[in-house]
Amino acid sequence: MSELTREQVVAEATAWVEENWDPEITVAEWWQRMADARYSHPMLPENAGGRGYPRALARAVSQTMGEMNVIGPPIGLGTMLAAPTLAAHATQEQIDRFVPQILNGQSAWCQLFSEPGAGSDLAGLQTKAERDGDEWVVNGQKVWTSSGHHADMGMLIARTDADQPKHQGISYFAFEMLQDGVDVRPLVEMTGAALFNEVFITDARVHDDNRIAETGMGWRVANTTLGEERASLGAGGTGSIGVQPGKIAGHLNKKCADIIGPAAKARQGSGRSHKSVAQSLIGVSQKLGNIADPVLRQKLMKLYSLEKVSGYNTQRAKAGGSRTGGEGNIAKLINAELNRQYREVGNSVIGADGMVMGSDTAGEGMIQNMTLFSPAPSIYGGTDQVQRNIIGERVLGLPKEPGPAKDTPFAELPKNQ
Repeated sequence: MSELTREQVVAEATAWVEENWDPEITVAEWWQRMADARYSHPMLPENAGGRGYPRALARAVSQTMGEMNVIGPPIGLGTMLAAPTLAAHATQEQIDRFVPQILNGQSAWCQLFSEPGAGSDLAGLQTKAERDGDEWVVNGQKVWTSSGHHADMGMLIARTDADQPKHQGISYFAFEMLQDGVDVRPLVEMTGAALFNEVFITDARVHDDNRIAETGMGWRVANTTLGEERASLGAGGTGSIGVQPGKIAGHLNKKCADIIGPAAKARQGSGRSHKSVAQSLIGVSQKLGNIADPVLRQKLMKLYSLEKVSGYNTQRAKAGGSRTGGEGNIAKLINAELNRQYREVGNSVIGADGMVMGSDTAGEGMIQNMTLFSPAPSIYGGTDQVQRNIIGERVLGLPKEPGPAKDTPFAELPKNQ
């Protein structure tokens, strides 16, 4: 597959879409066609329903679908994180059981990792899973669970042996969300949206058949999930029309035309269908008539340059693979910095309008929404500080901060350290 060129992949994907796209079929039917053709997640290996494409070629497929104005693959953490993690660590029986339901959009997933006392220090998690015959009984609390209110399944990490060291004794499960003992509560952000949730788990159960990898080896599996998350967050969007999968979201039985119409109208109204944020801000500045200000022009050019550097860095990582092991962390840091600069430069463009909200303000509210959202990318997916620690310790070989010996049982550790 690595011998294929981008042009060949785009030509093949274009021909397939032209032959198979029908706006009158349901979203579920379209996604099934896409899954059958192995276009839902082309990066996956063939035994997991993919084509084995490198990230650059998979991105070319998604961009092609965006340019052809058709619905892209199911969005969300099932496609982004669960499917690649399962492909890397699950048995073939587990892959056959879980991954097809992700690729055809029937199953939506969430990530049950962070806890109130274990965010930046994820390995300090205290959610417990205790063996009861062929099942595990789970108790604990998770937080910052993206799309948990839409999820059929969750990627759950829980402590299965507190007598093992901190990074051991953790196991990874494919966890059914729609069961007694699972309470999902939305967390409303200052943007007004509720993308995240807190999840309370009380005597919920998961069958041992749903344990991914060996008992106690969950940290290794979780690191695969986290690596996929950082790479995906740093790569940016592709422009294809995204639809939330799963039965709870309620899109599966809708006609594709009913999704495409509003999406196309929204793109046309925003005027930002294929523009970068820097280009959009330049457009707002031109409209306001302050584009000739030399200080503002300098800020806009620096932002545009940072976007380009970020894109080139991503392309280099895709072309050369993992050269240092820190490519995903670097991409995540750049993404967080870009969002901070979108806020700063955007408000320099619109001036006092940044203090009020509404579509009748300069930029039609886009910059104000970015301002409220801007702190989030430096937190979710691992804080900036976590990314720098990983780069320092794993890439640069810097010493870790002093702490208890690595083989100290978790039960003997001071908590939240």
